[in-house]
Amino acid sequence: MKKIMNTTVNRFSRKAYQFFYMAIFFIAFLFSGCKKYDAEKPQANNEELVTSSIVTRTGTEKLSPQTLWELQQARAATAKYQNIENAFADNYAKDPVVILPNMGYHFLKAELVSPVFDIRKPAILVYNKKDNGNFELVAVEYAVPMSSLPLHVAPEGFTGSDDEWNENTLNTGWWTLHAWVWKNNPDGVFKPMNPAVIVQ
Repeated sequence: MKKIMNTTVNRFSRKAYQFFYMAIFFIAFLFSGCKKYDAEKPQANNEELVTSSIVTRTGTEKLSPQTLWELQQARAATAKYQNIENAFADNYAKDPVVILPNMGYHFLKAELVSPVFDIRKPAILVYNKKDNGNFELVAVEYAVPMSSLPLHVAPEGFTGSDDEWNENTLNTGWWTLHAWVWKNNPDGVFKPMNPAVIVQ
């Protein structure tokens, strides 16, 4: 009887060990499969994340794919300036050059005022204040000296004819262009004023 019990116990122990090792093997297999899936899964690209919402903005339906792509480039290039301290660190002035209703607080980087239009390097970053007093990036603005162009001839900017350059003859002598890449503008992405911006 004792021999039969020992044989039964040994058989049970062997089966328990087999089950235990099979469970470990199965768990290891599952874990390695999950890791492989994570490795193969496309990782979100920061630039894709910040550029994905341009096409959903009011007034962009009629823009060409090239213009939309250019707006996405402007957004991607200025993503880090959502934190205004990064703008100051990159030599945008710490005091706004102007504060305007339905626009906001304009912070200038003077060395980017240039005859050469560069989508990824706006001379002015436009912010508004949130209820808590923190600055929120709402638009970018480009500035091109009028003296670099024939009289009343607007610069070449974004692809197409939808961008709206303004002759700022009163105080700067610049052509200026807003692109509302960080806040939807119900009047259109290139309109200078944005009725959705209530300056605080």
